[in-house]
Amino acid sequence: MDQKRFHLVHDEQPDRHVVYIKGELDLAAAEQFQRTVEPLASDASKPLVLRLEDLTYIDSTGIGMFVALLKTRHQLGAPFAIENVPPKVRRLFDLTGVSYFFSEMNDATERIGGQS
Repeated sequence: MDQKRFHLVHDEQPDRHVVYIKGELDLAAAEQFQRTVEPLASDASKPLVLRLEDLTYIDSTGIGMFVALLKTRHQLGAPFAIENVPPKVRRLFDLTGVSYFFSEMNDATERIGGQS
């Protein structure tokens, strides 16, 4: 698969929704991302986990969609986490100040969803 090509895989597990994001998450991929993830974001019965190990690029549109997911999940009182963030993407999250809110699922429960 072309590394730039955007691709999502939803793995519904008994205890969580896991979405694997591959390739570049940018304005061109926004509609596909939203079409797949929005229904999962509304399901407060299970934690929502985004796995990013195969994410090669993210722009401000992608970060904005992650923040929107965080807000939705917080309003529902539902856990949300981002896992396996590649170093380049983590650095971007750090530079934009969103890293703290995009906690790993293994971090303290109170941090999941940006709650303190």
